[in-house]
Amino acid sequence: MKKLYVSNKDESVRMFKYGWMEIFSKVHFSVPLILYLPVIGYFLYAAIIDPALRGWEVGALFAGGILAWTLVEYFLHRYVFHFHPTSEMGKRLLFVMHGVHHDYPNDSRRLVMPPSVSIPLAFVFYFGYTALMGASMTAPFFAGFVMGYLCYDMLHYSVHHANIKSKWFMKLKAHHLKHHFKDPDLGFGVSSTLWDKIIGTDYK
Repeated sequence: MKKLYVSNKDESVRMFKYGWMEIFSKVHFSVPLILYLPVIGYFLYAAIIDPALRGWEVGALFAGGILAWTLVEYFLHRYVFHFHPTSEMGKRLLFVMHGVHHDYPNDSRRLVMPPSVSIPLAFVFYFGYTALMGASMTAPFFAGFVMGYLCYDMLHYSVHHANIKSKWFMKLKAHHLKHHFKDPDLGFGVSSTLWDKIIGTDYK
């Protein structure tokens, strides 16, 4: 069977000629926590004090945002990160986005999304949800969405670098490691296996 990685040590390869670009392609796992926990707090607070929303609505929209993230995560991973371009530029772009992670799956500096990518995406999703739902409903929904993203980043890092013994985590870890070392065309959920099970891309 063909080896599906270059190295599974905590090491990587240089991706960019210019040093400043290389710096922005790497990030410590704590950075998303520092950036996005205040964002979650701000939007939850805005939702709680909003007279247009009841308490149960805030809770339901927050949970809906988390669920929405798991679906976005699945489709981004399956159809964007595992797209098969034919052009050399497309192949290079895909390697930068995700291919490097499959080649060096335990590189601790390329396991969470760098702010240079996550911040623009956060704005796109926020304004998109606001256009669909209005500002009041978007506040708790977006807080849940960002919470889902944060759980994804922390779980992804933990799967590759933490030694957690809970039965749930071990199942999640086995699911993701099969994606890396057994069959990368299955198992696209990282923070949840829900959509793999529903859509039919789970491991049998």
